[in-house]
Order: sequence, then C-alpha cells, then structure tokens
Amino acid sequence: MGNSASAFPSVVAASAADEPTKSATKEKPKCKACCACPETKKARDACIMENGEENCSELIEKHKQCMRDMGFNI
Repeated sequence: MGNSASAFPSVVAASAADEPTKSATKEKPKCKACCACPETKKARDACIMENGEENCSELIEKHKQCMRDMGFNI
C-alpha cells in the first residue's frame, strides 16, 4: 500500500513537467495582434469595405497566413 501512494505523486509530477515544454516550443508573438501585419490588414480591410467580405477571400487568407507566421494561433 505504501508503494502505490508514493508512485502517484511522481506520475502527476511527470505529466506536469511535460506541459511547460510543449508550450515553450510554440513561438510567442512579438507584438500585439492589432499591430501585426499592417500591410495585409490594410489591403484586407479596404477590400472588405469596397467589395464585401465574400469577395476578398484571397486577401483574408494572406492576412491569416501573415498572422500565423508572426506566431498567432489563427
């Protein structure tokens, strides 16, 4: 009975120790989302205002890809 009780905390500690490693491998954004990719954001916004969102899918996707490249989870 003593062995099973002492084995449990080591299992919890091992899984908790793995978590920071997983999040540390992700690249954190270097700026706020509002300041990232100003070129693609401006082109996307102008297109949406003039043509409607349904007609700007290419620019929307370019902006999303830029945001992903900057480290945002889009």
